Amino acid sequence: MMALGNPGAAVLDLLFPPLCMACRLPVAAPGLCAACWSGIAFLEGPACTCCGLPFPVDLGEGNFCAACLARPPAFDSARAILAYDEKSRGAILALKHADRLDLVPGFAHWLARAGRSALSRCEVIVPVPLHRLRLWRRRYNQAAELARRLGHEQGIDVDPGALVRTRPTQSQGAMASARARRRNVLGAFKVPDPASVEGRRVLLVDDVMTTGATVEACARALRRAGAAEVHVLALARVVRATDMPI
Repeated sequence: MMALGNPGAAVLDLLFPPLCMACRLPVAAPGLCAACWSGIAFLEGPACTCCGLPFPVDLGEGNFCAACLARPPAFDSARAILAYDEKSRGAILALKHADRLDLVPGFAHWLARAGRSALSRCEVIVPVPLHRLRLWRRRYNQAAELARRLGHEQGIDVDPGALVRTRPTQSQGAMASARARRRNVLGAFKVPDPASVEGRRVLLVDDVMTTGATVEACARALRRAGAAEVHVLALARVVRATDMPI
């Protein structure tokens, strides 16, 4: 029966029924089916206060992982919604490589929930940029699409051009080690107009964090340009070493 309140939406649902974000089976409403939802590892438990790396046990507030203690990041905090694994990577790669921009609203909603604390502090949202050659091939930057939707829903300014990638880099997922990832993005980002971030609290949005080398390089560029704070919000992060494509 057609819903009287929104007949247009009801017609669209009949013509294009909503599908699960991961497995593409029909669902009653946009999102994940029950089976895929139960398999997703949401990162909601105890974690490093700085980088958000999940802890196996609750150590209380204000605890840092060994990596952040040994090498404090340039960003103030980082959080991700999901663990990047076999269950989540299908939907994430679909957004990243398969033109599945229909996934953006759902993912942005999840980002808003996971990033409540950072969103309440930040004045501008900046996506991790693609190099212009990769952007030309892909036609869109998935991080920028997430940032735009998030900013629209939260009423926060979004500046996709505040940060640029000055040279093409290899995919971080192809790097063999954390050191190689840091070297891959060293000096790869800059802020063309420092006034766009100077003195402002910045929320940096990305799709997947591997070792955090990319967001670290971005945060350093933002800090050099005068950003007061840099907080990172990612769709997913690698929790354990993986050779899966990213």
